[in-house]
Amino acid sequence: MKIFVTGVSGQLGHDVIHELAGRGYAAVGSDIQPQYAGIADASAVTRTPYVQLDITDGARVSAVLREVRPDAVIHCAAWTAVDAAEDEDKRGRVRAINAGGTRHIAAACHELGCKMMYISTDYVFDGQGETPWKPECTDYAPLNVYGETKLEGEWAVQELVERFFIVRIAWAFGLSGSNFIKTMLRLGQTHEALRVVCDQVGTPTYTLDLARLLVDMIGTEKYGVYHATNEGGYLSWADFAREIFRQAGMPTQVIPVTTAQYGLAKATRPFNSRLDKAKLVESGFVPLPDWKDALSRYLKTILPLTH
Repeated sequence: MKIFVTGVSGQLGHDVIHELAGRGYAAVGSDIQPQYAGIADASAVTRTPYVQLDITDGARVSAVLREVRPDAVIHCAAWTAVDAAEDEDKRGRVRAINAGGTRHIAAACHELGCKMMYISTDYVFDGQGETPWKPECTDYAPLNVYGETKLEGEWAVQELVERFFIVRIAWAFGLSGSNFIKTMLRLGQTHEALRVVCDQVGTPTYTLDLARLLVDMIGTEKYGVYHATNEGGYLSWADFAREIFRQAGMPTQVIPVTTAQYGLAKATRPFNSRLDKAKLVESGFVPLPDWKDALSRYLKTILPLTH
């Protein structure tokens, strides 16, 4: 089985291509840079065939996938800078990548008759209430440009691809790129206390754990929309920050504040990012480990790089 992966320089794409190579799949990675530009580690990523691909170029997407002829595409590439997406001069680019680029990938998958897996987000919902969002819920009401464009990507996949997986995640962290944990560790080195939002609730997703699930999924015929984050219950960003500092052995204090009190973000964030993941087990997939365990494993990897 040959699998084509977009966005391999990012957090999730890096881990997906590494997981595929480790299991013996024929994998081809791609990203917009001329050469792989993710974290410089000794993983299989740097030994996997790489193709430069700007997913906003529909003709190029079609040509590359016709040449590679994959059995499946795992589409990880996306604009993920949520606040920057709100800038007027960037909105067109964000939509071209998240919506248009996904449509180009989906059209090529349709042409080739191959499977497609699209990574989406809890941001397709409005984040109201406290009830966990179910995969089949269609009460979409994204609050920001990032959420709007990712939802448009979902629609393109469902419209064009017969054999698709849509996997919504939240609060991702991994080795390549930036994330909340890296930000907390960096700020914690120079601040005795940090104000962290306490009224946005969800669950983190370790991309290493997620990659294993995605590779499990892509080898099946269990198509549809899924939610996937680590297990261990729901928590706020402030709760997450406290656990980061506790496990890292840092004395930094966390001052919980409401979103309104924090007041620094350009993009409106959902208060309720709780995702119902019951469908994973119902479909026979192994859930992701507890988020505290995931954090522990991640810190053992990342702390030597930050000290």
